[in-house]
Amino acid sequence: MIIRSALLAVCCVPLLAHAAAPADGVYVTERGWGVLSIKAGAFKLDAMGGNAHTCQVEGKLNAQGVAQPETPGNDERCELRLTREGAGVNVASTPGCRYFCGMRAGLDGLYLKPAAGCEPAQLRRQRALFKQQYDRKDYTGAVATLAPLLSQCQRTLDWLGEPWLRNDLALAQLRAGDAAACRATLAPLAADAARSDEAIRNDYPPSDADAYLSVLKATRTNLKLCR
Repeated sequence: MIIRSALLAVCCVPLLAHAAAPADGVYVTERGWGVLSIKAGAFKLDAMGGNAHTCQVEGKLNAQGVAQPETPGNDERCELRLTREGAGVNVASTPGCRYFCGMRAGLDGLYLKPAAGCEPAQLRRQRALFKQQYDRKDYTGAVATLAPLLSQCQRTLDWLGEPWLRNDLALAQLRAGDAAACRATLAPLAADAARSDEAIRNDYPPSDADAYLSVLKATRTNLKLCR
């Protein structure tokens, strides 16, 4: 009997550890559609869905990583459960959490620990540095600033952030005298750039189509320059 109790005690230790709230930090989904920030027991979650629909929710986590943000006027209670999964955080929500979301957006999914330098605030700082370098015609420095972001951060870059980054990097490469690198950077966008606006609009909701076409118009111009 003593041995059995000891085994039960040992078996339960990992379960209790797994139930602990996730560590403080910033977590980002693959393709960057969601960003989760956790600090000192508080969390903030922002997610983007189709046609520019969004989710925004924040609150307090208990010791097990569970939050119950208030949903005034909503009959269904929202419960968010944040659990550690590897170095990331899995977010699961009850139907009442739809209160915080637009029709085409959702909160649930695996939020990853971004690679070094790839948190959203870090990316913004590097993009600002790139602009300063580009504006003062330090094209070699601008390439050195932006190129690592494309390789290191690609998994968690959002679907529009990556193509815009490619266009900015390609122009800097061209100004630095490397047209071949410019073409290589834009190559993943070339097939869509060659399609008609109408074909793109048929594949995306209206707001998403407008946003993506802005990128593709820049890409078409830059591909011509790189040739």
